[in-house]
Amino acid sequence: MDIKKNPKADLEKSKTTFFQLGLAIAIALLLIAFEWTTVERQESAFAAPIEEAIEEELIPQTEQEEIQPEAPPEVNVTDIFEIVDNEVQVDDQVVFFDDRMTFDEEIAMRTFEVTREEEEEEEEAFIIVEHMPTFRGSDVNEFNRWVQDRIVYPPLAIEGSLQGRVMVSFVVEADGTVSNVEVVRGVHPVLDQEAVRVVSSSPAWSPGRQRERPVRVRFTIPVNFTLR
Repeated sequence: MDIKKNPKADLEKSKTTFFQLGLAIAIALLLIAFEWTTVERQESAFAAPIEEAIEEELIPQTEQEEIQPEAPPEVNVTDIFEIVDNEVQVDDQVVFFDDRMTFDEEIAMRTFEVTREEEEEEEEAFIIVEHMPTFRGSDVNEFNRWVQDRIVYPPLAIEGSLQGRVMVSFVVEADGTVSNVEVVRGVHPVLDQEAVRVVSSSPAWSPGRQRERPVRVRFTIPVNFTLR
């Protein structure tokens, strides 16, 4: 039995139709693909400037300060010019010196005006000399007794029960007067002042002598303050 092929089942007849249909579909898909890609590119190209805002950097304006020149310092004129009388005589004599002159000859040709200021320098006081000063014909012990007899106890010292020994130094000058009275070792300002007062009121001494010349001599005596 021979197998017969159905004419409708023969695909060779519709081959051309299917080819054209597939080509049309391929072209349509290609056109759609090109159209889609073009739209995306347009959107991506124009979307960026709209969505992202570029912040413009603002550069602050600066003004340069005007530097004013400093004023020149004031000039104080300190030179004072005195107008002198035209009748004043000016010594315009020129003195020529010879190289062969001696020093004494040159000095003789010059005129010098010498002014000397005599300053009296206080001589140093001695402590021991050949002939010690005497007080009323006796030694320093007599003066110490004289001082003790004339001490007036200060009332403030009595109220405060102040007592002690004040060491007083003084100088018997070349003329016999007492000077430079000072406290070497004190007890209290009230007692110290009383000791200085009495010693300073001393009468004149017979001055000390060194090589038959009156000199200054320094003494130091104790002044006792005792409450009775």
